[in-house]
Amino acid sequence: MTMQIEPKIGCIANAMQIIGNKWTALILRDLSAGPKRFSELEKSVGGINPRTLSQRLDDLEAHGIVTKRSYAEVPPRIEYTLTSKGTDLIPVLKQMASWGEKYYDSAAV
Repeated sequence: MTMQIEPKIGCIANAMQIIGNKWTALILRDLSAGPKRFSELEKSVGGINPRTLSQRLDDLEAHGIVTKRSYAEVPPRIEYTLTSKGTDLIPVLKQMASWGEKYYDSAAV
């Protein structure tokens, strides 16, 4: 008897549409600590092109993973926060981190 990973075919593919893009998991990791501004994410993720970061944030917002809140200040301030749907991804990221830690030494980095 084999262990079934997916309750129905397509579940993993659906999740990968959201977290499978380069940088997305790192953005989610950093937002797990609380709301962040664009410039804070740019620094904490490290090495990401601002246009790519903007695209990833827009995608995550479209999928209901992240909310974008604007403050009427001068200069304007925008913060990104995980939604409850986004927070539900944190255990997945923790499992990925755990796997990465276990096999880090054997990885060709």
